[in-house]
Amino acid sequence: MQLIMYDLLIKNGLVFAGRGGEGEILDLAVSGEKIVEIGKIVPGPAGKVIDATGKVVSPGFIDMHGHSDFKLLLDRRAESKVRQGVTTEVGGNCGLSGAPLLGKMKKHLQESYRKYGLCVDWSTFGEYLDRLEEGLGINFVPLIGQNNVRVSLLGGTSRPAGAKEIKEMKDLIASALEEGAFGLSTGLIYPPGCFATEEELIKLCETVGREGGFYSTHIRGEGEHLLEAVEEAITIARRSGVKLHISHLKAAGEANWPKLKKVIRIIREAGEEGLDVTADRYPYTASSTDLDTILPLWVQEGGRWKELERLKDPALRRKISREIEKFYPSLDKWHRIMLSSVAGNKQLEGKRMDEIIIQRGKDPFEVLFDLLLEEETDIGAIFFSMSDDNLKEVLTQPFSMIGSDSSLYLNHPQDGRPHPRALGTFPRFLRKFVREGKILKLGEAISSMTSRPARRLGLKERGEIRKGYYADLVIFDLSLIADKATYEDPFSSPVGIDYTIVNGGIVFEQGSCSGRLPGRVIRRGKD
Repeated sequence: MQLIMYDLLIKNGLVFAGRGGEGEILDLAVSGEKIVEIGKIVPGPAGKVIDATGKVVSPGFIDMHGHSDFKLLLDRRAESKVRQGVTTEVGGNCGLSGAPLLGKMKKHLQESYRKYGLCVDWSTFGEYLDRLEEGLGINFVPLIGQNNVRVSLLGGTSRPAGAKEIKEMKDLIASALEEGAFGLSTGLIYPPGCFATEEELIKLCETVGREGGFYSTHIRGEGEHLLEAVEEAITIARRSGVKLHISHLKAAGEANWPKLKKVIRIIREAGEEGLDVTADRYPYTASSTDLDTILPLWVQEGGRWKELERLKDPALRRKISREIEKFYPSLDKWHRIMLSSVAGNKQLEGKRMDEIIIQRGKDPFEVLFDLLLEEETDIGAIFFSMSDDNLKEVLTQPFSMIGSDSSLYLNHPQDGRPHPRALGTFPRFLRKFVREGKILKLGEAISSMTSRPARRLGLKERGEIRKGYYADLVIFDLSLIADKATYEDPFSSPVGIDYTIVNGGIVFEQGSCSGRLPGRVIRRGKD
């Protein structure tokens, strides 16, 4: 009998196909980028043989909500992702993508990434994807950000778009979809995208729906206005015909925790109506974003410099304080905010707001405004505002999948002290909700990181272990897999992952990145 030569042979692993069922002890053979045999394979010549006895072999994890659009150009190996078993990231979320970059949008991103040493010199979506294709350690699925589109064409205006401007935005979105974007994202708590009306968003999503893309939204409110925000997202899907994906589904603020059950009921009812609605979530009860998102939206109208002018005005400071004091009535509420990145005062990174308030000996709101002025609003924060029970509720829904809501961690001073999800999301999910909590069976958990996002994205030959599918694989030890990054020490890499394999190429092996770049940009309709 003639023995077949394989590039990679994985022996005796507990193979989970990604479809939600139980695992089976099998061998896998890989030639080139594809899985070519599954079963009991007669040992023969192979470029590399991995003995996976006692280990789980899974489809590679798909990060349904990433923010590495620019940082992939700074670390093409995607080290903090592949160490977690991630083989594909969906980027361009929350309204911000790598392109298009026109007018004020290009100038803003050039200034933002100059401190990293990145030259942002592209303009179109296609040019951006071409730049990424010069080499990646993971696969990248791009979305187009609504903030990119709006700022590129309208600048930082806070007014509703006119009919002519909406047509121009639709044309720009159509071009990005033609160049490979999978859909449109919004970040409706961030200016100036947040100033788009529901009707404006419906018009934009009509273009996306017509082309078969999906609408991924950081909804307009995740706390006090959560129910209205979810209803708005579903209305947009219903009226435009677009498929809907809700980003990092949560109820923020203890007073709003009871609303989550109704949100889930609304999503289920939308599904029964025939709408296609999914969501993602990270396995933590703290979020992370800009500190100034706690300010009323009117404060941020007109851009950063207008915001800073308002924060200098004593009368407006009093007005802002009155509007947000119900959320922070006492010092213990300020304890729920930790500064994660501070442009200038690096010694404040990792400190809680109540500690800073006590140190400065001033009114809490005065300290907040002073900090934002000192750093020209360039402060990132972690907000401890969610419940464990709600987290379990979201993660066990059949429409739910895992998204880290993080970019690559670069170990650059500008990255500060990141949310631990940047280094721990996927191992934490398996540790906390499968091995320890037994909230989910392993097969179910794997499907929410693999086949479920692949179906939402419409990826061909990915997200499952099947003959003829791309060899995006992760091999891990279920008894050991764990996140090590914490809020106090967010820099530790996870443990328990032995191999991460992308398109047949080993990118992470036994604690080390290989430096190989077998990833690719996956363009909608072209891959």
